[in-house]
Amino acid sequence: MAGQHEKGYFTEADSAEVVTGRNANAKDERLRQIMDVVIRHLHEAVKEIEPTQEEWFKAIQFLTATGHMCDDWRQEFILLSDVLGVSMLVDAINNRKPSGATETTVLGPFHVADAPAMENGADICLDGKGEPLVIHGKVTSVDGTPIEGARLDVWQANDEGFYDVQQKGIQPDFNLRGIFLSQANGGYWFRGVKPKYYGIPNDGPIGAMLEKLGRHPYRPAHLHYIVGADGYEEITTHIFVPDDPYIDSDVVFGVKESLLAEFAKVDNPERAEKFGVANPFWEVEFDFTLAPK
Repeated sequence: MAGQHEKGYFTEADSAEVVTGRNANAKDERLRQIMDVVIRHLHEAVKEIEPTQEEWFKAIQFLTATGHMCDDWRQEFILLSDVLGVSMLVDAINNRKPSGATETTVLGPFHVADAPAMENGADICLDGKGEPLVIHGKVTSVDGTPIEGARLDVWQANDEGFYDVQQKGIQPDFNLRGIFLSQANGGYWFRGVKPKYYGIPNDGPIGAMLEKLGRHPYRPAHLHYIVGADGYEEITTHIFVPDDPYIDSDVVFGVKESLLAEFAKVDNPERAEKFGVANPFWEVEFDFTLAPK
């Protein structure tokens, strides 16, 4: 005998109600809520699209190929989430900060947990390649109070658009990575290289999908940061090169206007000597604002 929660026989008109009705006895209430929403919107999409049997099988094949592309080093489903804007939407929902706090963006796939701790002013470029870049700024609370001892975990791609983990044996381990602590006035500074735009992995089903949609696979040039301090909400974010050719069309939608930094080309031998870099060089100043927990 059917349970009391059954909604009758399956029909096109009430398909979602019938299917979600089967979940009434779910052991996990949150799972039931999630699946009810997913099923309802999925059925709405299918009814609006009206796919042929062939088109639906192609969708199944696409998801199968996406799964086959995943391994310990590559997560094609995260890439799918990224290029559909879902990763950024989840990030936005989970990082609603008070007005004035630095905005967040996606972590990206190339963070390394055990990057070396460095003193302020250190050069994170270990192979000397690329145009020298000096980065400095302050870490403050939303009320303007300087934060001493804030932890800044930074990493970036090189001037060819590759991270060290993508070029084992070519780049030194931990190249263009470092962890810094803000000083008494909230200040921090370090040296790196001017980053370059780069393409996400596009040799799999997600790359093929982008090509068919007429979309490019590129991310604009940026530096990554994770910034946190005791008593404050940690943020994961980037700072972007504003005149990058892909700044308005980031394939993963990670750009926010507030994260556009000014990368200034400096031709000043005295200032270059002060920072310990070759002249000319690039300089960027960017402040981070944290919200109390």
